[in-house]
Amino acid sequence: MASYQADQLKEQGNAAFRNGEYLEAEALYTQAVQKYSRNPLIYTNRANVRLKLQQWDGVVNDCSKSIEITGANAQNHKAWYVLAQGQLGLHHPNEALTSALTAYDQVLHPQPTAKISAKDLETFSAFVLKCKKAKFAARDLGRLRRQGDLRAELETMLETQRQRDLDEVTTQLRRSQLGNIEASERSQEITTTLDDKITSLRTVFAAADPANHKAREVPDYVIDMITFEPMHDPVMTKNGHSYERATIYEHLKRSPTDPLTRDPLTIRDLRPNFGLRAACEAFWDSGASEWIADWS
Repeated sequence: MASYQADQLKEQGNAAFRNGEYLEAEALYTQAVQKYSRNPLIYTNRANVRLKLQQWDGVVNDCSKSIEITGANAQNHKAWYVLAQGQLGLHHPNEALTSALTAYDQVLHPQPTAKISAKDLETFSAFVLKCKKAKFAARDLGRLRRQGDLRAELETMLETQRQRDLDEVTTQLRRSQLGNIEASERSQEITTTLDDKITSLRTVFAAADPANHKAREVPDYVIDMITFEPMHDPVMTKNGHSYERATIYEHLKRSPTDPLTRDPLTIRDLRPNFGLRAACEAFWDSGASEWIADWS
């Protein structure tokens, strides 16, 4: 009976979530948990709505509970994915990357009963790359901070201001002083404005002191979307996706499919991507070998 009542409340919460009524959805999921606390989906759903409300600690706690119930090795890719988003919201890029990679591995190599789409693979791989970049940026900022660098100090101040402004939006949303759409738009505006300021700051420092502030960036196009490392010898599938030769060969030993589309794929279908190889060579020739260890 308790499980049935919890399922009914969960469905009501799902309906509220689809209607954008996030506070109502959170309350219904909480009632469902109180009725029956062993359904991992209820925790994942509440985490998802708390993600919308930017309640990062709540997101992490709910996803952790969902994973605890199913077991860490069980198929629970959505919980791992939402957990990574909460950890990134808390500015814990190392933990976020670990969780995102777990989620990606589960959609790349799902259990037989799991329902996985090509869209899931694209979404999860893109988020892994986002976490990887966040971890790299944090390492780079830490490197500059250890050197007593002024740019690092200024970026830290901007990031602190960003978080303060986002926290204020979250508070106003919970007090119903802002609607969901307005809160989302304001959060996006805050993030975009601060990103622009940081980009401008880096440009100024790079121009004034190129020896110490040369951009250390890994372009998306040189990234192998299986290992998320820069490529040396890219090959292309018949669908236009490119991977590091050694990586895709190893993948095809396990599964004769394109990792991102699930379409059938064999080694005979692969062709050298000469244009991308030239771009990869240019990346490595730019001096990337001197600092790429911070990316891994």
